[in-house]
This record gives sequence, structure tokens and C-alpha cells, in this order.
Amino acid sequence: MSDGLVELLCRPVTEAAIGLLGWRLQSGEGSATTEVVLTEVEAYGGASDPASHAYRGKTNRNASMFLEAGALYVYRSCGIHWCANAVVGPVGEGAAVLLRAGKPTKGRTVMESRRGRQDHLADGPGKLCQAMSIDGTHDGTSLVDGPIRLVPPDGRADGFVTASPRIGISRATDRLWRFSLGSTDS
Repeated sequence: MSDGLVELLCRPVTEAAIGLLGWRLQSGEGSATTEVVLTEVEAYGGASDPASHAYRGKTNRNASMFLEAGALYVYRSCGIHWCANAVVGPVGEGAAVLLRAGKPTKGRTVMESRRGRQDHLADGPGKLCQAMSIDGTHDGTSLVDGPIRLVPPDGRADGFVTASPRIGISRATDRLWRFSLGSTDS
């Protein structure tokens, strides 16, 4: 199981991002296990990507982006919301995939309690982290065997992948590096 994740995350960042769609993000934190199926991600290409936190090099804030593939990079967005990323590529590259959204599959009532609502539980990166109880204490941990894990899909992911511009950035806005898993249901 872990070999498949590491192998996937050693691919180029856009391939890894697309490959993560349909994977299950699990958290055993708090009172119960929670899980979502990843439905939306964004790729950030390190030093070659002006929109990446790693574009200008390694800092205290982004140091986890430069770890091995499969590390978790967690940061605060606008000082308010936690955002979680899977580190991709070789050590020192600084590439990562932002885990933008997921469909709850386990622990829905726990997620509802954490979010204080019954809808829109994990349809944005901050909402996803709140629902899954992911915060700065998880920065640098392993997505293979840490408290927050990526687990392969139960089967082949149903649906189709769409590519669109990334959200909330001001540089490299022309790159279609936001990937979503669309449904074939009408």
C-alpha cells in the first residue's frame, strides 16, 4: 500500500495530482476515524512555479515541502484556515499537491460536529482540514504511516477528470493545474 503512494508521488507533480483523485484521505485524530475520497486537488511545481510556496526557496514556513515524497505540508492560509498538501517528487524539489476537496465516506457525524454544520463539509481546502482535524501539528508527518494517511481507492475511481485554473493565486494563473473528479451521473 505505501509503495503505491510513494511511487505515485514520485511522478511529475501534475501526474501525481491527477493520480491522487479518488484516493482516500484518513484521519484517526480526535474521537473517531474520518475519511474522504479526494475529488479536487491543485498542483504546485516548486522552483519552476511562481505560484508555489517553494518558488523562492526553502524557509521555516515551507520546509516540509522539501522533504521526501509522501510527507504532509500543512500551512495556514490568510492566518485563518489550515491547508494540507502531499509532497511530491525528489527531496529538495519543493513540489506539492494541495488537497482541495473530498467527499465524506467515514465519520460524517464527527465531521459535522467539527464543522458545526451538515453540508459543505469538505468542499474546500480549509473545510477539508477542519473536517479531518488537520492542523499545524501534522506538518512534516508521513502520509504513509502518520496520523493523516492517504489510502488507495477501493476500486477504480468513477468519473472523469477536469482541468481548470488554480484558485486564489496571482501568478502562473494560466496553468490548468487544478484537477477535479467529475461524475458521470446526470
